[in-house]
Amino acid sequence: MRTRTRSPRVTAAALAASAALLLGLTVAPAADAASPHRDRAATLDDLARQHGRYFGSAVDNPELADTPYADLLGTEFGQTTPGNGMKWDATEPRRGVFDFTAGDEIVNYAKAKGLKVRGHTLLWHNQLPSWLTSGTWTADELRSILKNHITKVVKHYRGKVFAWDVANEIMNEDGTYRENIFYKTLGPGYIADALRWARAADPRVKLYLNDYNVEGTGAKSDAYYTLIKRLKADRVPIDGFGMQAHLALQYGFPYQMRQNIQRFADLGVDVAITELDIRMILPSDATELAQQADWYGQVTSACLAVRRCVGITLWGYSDRHSWIPATFPGEGAALPWDENLRHKPAYDALRKALTATTS
Repeated sequence: MRTRTRSPRVTAAALAASAALLLGLTVAPAADAASPHRDRAATLDDLARQHGRYFGSAVDNPELADTPYADLLGTEFGQTTPGNGMKWDATEPRRGVFDFTAGDEIVNYAKAKGLKVRGHTLLWHNQLPSWLTSGTWTADELRSILKNHITKVVKHYRGKVFAWDVANEIMNEDGTYRENIFYKTLGPGYIADALRWARAADPRVKLYLNDYNVEGTGAKSDAYYTLIKRLKADRVPIDGFGMQAHLALQYGFPYQMRQNIQRFADLGVDVAITELDIRMILPSDATELAQQADWYGQVTSACLAVRRCVGITLWGYSDRHSWIPATFPGEGAALPWDENLRHKPAYDALRKALTATTS
């Protein structure tokens, strides 16, 4: 191959500089137009990427109309999860009639901002449409309904989401199966079926089970450990376990979190922190905010310490749009940004944990 030599190009800026030197003037160096953000501070996602992870935040459709909030989400984070737009009541409000408007809005926003998307969620005992919950279904009918729903939704978002929470919150605190409509009609086998149908609809997407109060060891996380181990043995497609991590200062920190993440990783699945927030009794004070910051750092460090912990998602990043006050009256201040989109001590703790060297 012959190498072509390129003649030096004399730019207007170079001519101006030469003229200035002849006149004895000094010239300030020009900005590098090719690197307009070279001095931009690293974002949380930038720091997470240095460890091979992502750092994200959930968002709900009304929040996209809050321009400052949506802009910060699109610059600080590398991943997002639709808070409600992909749930059953949104995607199939009438039997066999699908509406992807809300989910598509967030996917399109994410694409414009360069964020990847976690799908949430294909089946859950909440936010089911009334046509489904009020019906009297035989096992064959409900299997057909569930298969059709999963297949249509997953196919619609094939190539647009990197992971799905296939089954959400399917266990009780004591480790027994939650008696949702699917369990009561189909038995526990509906979980494996749902995973198989999702895999058939999108062979490349990562398939997760997802729940809260599973960050530490205990009856509930033990039940998921046993379930995932059995699913793997039965060659059911299962790629990951989502630990929501809705924590509260008054209930204590799950100090076995790192070991718990590791034991799931040792089963051969990824682990993700999927819905992180850390609430407190209001009004907050400096001591509580410092404790919250410490916990955010500990969660991040626990994830970074396990190779197969693939990323962290905040359940909204600012107290401005948190779900906590409406769900837990008298509690809140759960997120690393306050109502005015200002950093709290938790934000600094996240940065510190993400810049620390992992063991």
